[in-house]
Amino acid sequence: MRIFQGDKVSIKSWCQEPEEEVLAQARDLAALPFVFKHVCLMPDAHSGYGMPIGGVAALKDVVIPNAVGVDIGCGMSCARTSLRDLDTKTLKSIMSMIRKRIPVGFDHHKKDQPWELFAKAPDIPVVREELSSARRQLGTLGGGNHFMEIQKGSDGFIWIMVHSGSRNFGYKIARDFNRKAQKLNRERYPFMKQYQGEGGLAFLPKGSLEFSQYIEGMTYALKFAYRNRELMIERIEESFREVIPCEFGGIINIHHNYAAEEIHFGEKVWVHRKGATSAKKGEIGIVPGSQGTASYIVRGLGNPESFESCSHGAGRTLSRGQARKILDLKSEQQRLDEQGILHSIRGRRDLDEASSAYKNIQTVMREQSDLVEIVIELKPMGVVKG
Repeated sequence: MRIFQGDKVSIKSWCQEPEEEVLAQARDLAALPFVFKHVCLMPDAHSGYGMPIGGVAALKDVVIPNAVGVDIGCGMSCARTSLRDLDTKTLKSIMSMIRKRIPVGFDHHKKDQPWELFAKAPDIPVVREELSSARRQLGTLGGGNHFMEIQKGSDGFIWIMVHSGSRNFGYKIARDFNRKAQKLNRERYPFMKQYQGEGGLAFLPKGSLEFSQYIEGMTYALKFAYRNRELMIERIEESFREVIPCEFGGIINIHHNYAAEEIHFGEKVWVHRKGATSAKKGEIGIVPGSQGTASYIVRGLGNPESFESCSHGAGRTLSRGQARKILDLKSEQQRLDEQGILHSIRGRRDLDEASSAYKNIQTVMREQSDLVEIVIELKPMGVVKG
């Protein structure tokens, strides 16, 4: 861990060489009057809207929508199968079934998906406005870095894994409350740094209607994201059973974009984890790699200095545009083909999700060896992306 000086508090970085833009964003956080103790950068840290992705900040009596992120509840889920091996033909058949059952990219289901909590949606305008489309987004993957993988575990079993969040539903909630936070800050706190657009660190103070509504809306989006991943896991399991007899263990299902009221260093604070995973002592988590590299099931060590957190993945080193411009398509395809991975790098537009656009996951795991311990290593066999 490295320590950088901030204005009000220090920045504790498990990322050994954070980019200047990441440090600048962390210093903005460290200058806030309500920031608590210190700001954390996980080893996968890279720049985001307002707050770095791979950042952790504990705040007193406020929440910052951009410190949660626009994909509220984005996270990971996985489950172990009873299978110990899959031949290529069977793997291809299963992946074909998965694609038929689960829409990816901008695609949604053609029919509303059942979920008992649709009937219990909070009475918040942006939530109500998005409910109709959310009913068809449930159980869909999305695009970007979201993925479904079939993996071989170091425990000898085949695993399934999903990375997705609250889809456009969570994005609309996040964007709406970031705008409300900016308006509230202009009206009540004109002496503080002001923000416009989708970036910045506009905040909602405890006691305000906007604070209460954001917490309620965020919590609902977290439940939606949880069920979204759970439903995809269930349909992946259906796809397996249609091709080959097998059983499945319980689902591990976690968020890595959220805020939660927790007690740290003896005080109650709102811990914002944006691209960061809870790693309380003994807590099971998931740290995914990039396409073509290993992912890990981990056990938290409860390190108080990180607010009991760890990284959420490998973290980008190239922007999407840079990756498409710089990386060599044939080399990236060959790297995956030589590992026998059924992958999603088919053209130049897919290079933004090539493994070379991300940090080395093994380096990331070494840099956070005081935050988590590895339980199972999972190597990709087949990847479905949007």
